[in-house]
Amino acid sequence: MDLDLIKSVLVKDFANFVDRGIFYYNEEDDPISAHLIALDGEKWKKLRANLTPTFSSSKMKFMFPTMVEVGERLKDYLIDVVKKNDELEIKDLMARLTIDVIGTCLFGIECNSLSDPNAEFRKYGKAVFEKPRHHPLIAVFLAGYRNIARKLHIKNLRDDVSEFFMEVVRDTVEYREENNVNRNDFMDILIKLKNEETNDKDKILTLNVIAAQVFGFFVAGFDTSSTTLSYCLYELALNPEIQAKARRVIQEAFEKHGTFTYEMMLDMPYIEHVLQETLRKYPTASNLIRKTMNDYQVPGTNDVIQKGLSVIIPVFAIHRDSQYYPDPEQFNPDRFDGEEAKQRNSLLWLPFGEGPRSCIAARFGMMQARIGLVTILNSFEVSLCSKTVLTYEPKTLFLTPKGGLYLKFKAIK
Repeated sequence: MDLDLIKSVLVKDFANFVDRGIFYYNEEDDPISAHLIALDGEKWKKLRANLTPTFSSSKMKFMFPTMVEVGERLKDYLIDVVKKNDELEIKDLMARLTIDVIGTCLFGIECNSLSDPNAEFRKYGKAVFEKPRHHPLIAVFLAGYRNIARKLHIKNLRDDVSEFFMEVVRDTVEYREENNVNRNDFMDILIKLKNEETNDKDKILTLNVIAAQVFGFFVAGFDTSSTTLSYCLYELALNPEIQAKARRVIQEAFEKHGTFTYEMMLDMPYIEHVLQETLRKYPTASNLIRKTMNDYQVPGTNDVIQKGLSVIIPVFAIHRDSQYYPDPEQFNPDRFDGEEAKQRNSLLWLPFGEGPRSCIAARFGMMQARIGLVTILNSFEVSLCSKTVLTYEPKTLFLTPKGGLYLKFKAIK
């Protein structure tokens, strides 16, 4: 809980806490498990350096129109659905939106989840979280005894999930290479790295490595972003005055800019504050975990954190600590505006982590959430309904609504 120690672990002495040490991956028997989120050490470092340019500001601006197109599909879908049933389960709906955004923008693949709830990408994305290969106790064993598990050739992911993502990536890569297709997206960067001539074999990306990154970004991205949007809409339904203010901001921005552009998005700081407050109250990763690489003496003390121990930073607890956020249960986007936000220690808001191992796609995730929120609020009012109940799923890695989350939608345009 000590902010100085948190800074030491995540930033200043990061080299001693580079690994998470909680994800099991097996490159030999389960190749798509070896994605950036799970990798450790030098393998993670090299891959991270190669992939970071994918999420630059210029790349985000390039992807923006494509995201808006997917948002328009969501609006059209909602207009039709709300006529028949205005009480919707939003967790699944937002997941289908983010699946289509990630598939289109990063990989150039049309997932069609909005038009078809049973689309294969949605099916296999859900399977990762809802129908894992192993019982949670076995998953704990795999994370704690990774070397033994690899020697026993134990896989972590279901065979059908691995086969699906391998086939999709193989077909996409072959098509692009044979037809000289360039989309300037995440997949392009991976293909170029794969084909790069080098004497250092560790730098060569194989098809397996590409498939692992596609799988990692897809699974981690759609669930976290969709959950954030769901909690955001829930809070706006609970706080209609905040919802009305957000809608006024959006409508004024449309009057000023005419169409939904990248510049218009940047001209709506209040929408970003709404999402920042959502992530304060509902951080999808409620804890950050780092593994100690060598014995570490805590600065200013005689205490030593022994090599191999895990350090847990309780993000959820920090975000809801009244010492830092007065009346923490209240949803108040103004916490992130003005002098209060400028003077706040950056380590008091950690939904994407901090330091070299912070979320590589944070900018991407926030942009798709902003587009989704703007699209919905510009055309619909959301309110509580008879089915609205929020409880948390206790068996998942992320902070997830148990049994979904229902809200009422009313078209206003």
